[in-house]
Amino acid sequence: MFLDASQMCTSSPFDDQSFDLVTLITVIGGIPSPKRAIREFERILSSQGRLVFSELLFDPDYPRATKLLQLARGEGFRLSRKVGNFFYYTLIFEKKQA
Repeated sequence: MFLDASQMCTSSPFDDQSFDLVTLITVIGGIPSPKRAIREFERILSSQGRLVFSELLFDPDYPRATKLLQLARGEGFRLSRKVGNFFYYTLIFEKKQA
């Protein structure tokens, strides 16, 4: 199901832990409150869920990977895998186990 990422900034219509995967491709930099959006992703992801960000330097709202690492870790995620380099990257996060 496709949901406009800006809708995730306030609240989504989904129940807690209703998804196994949330993927954003060149989107997170354009969201007004990425921290709030990541908090919402944490809520709707299952305990085994994954959060994936892919970014390209050519995106006008390009966030550095270090910024996304900081935001995601602050909202209860741990980095599972990083692919790419400064010019393009994909970050795959897992929820931290309680």
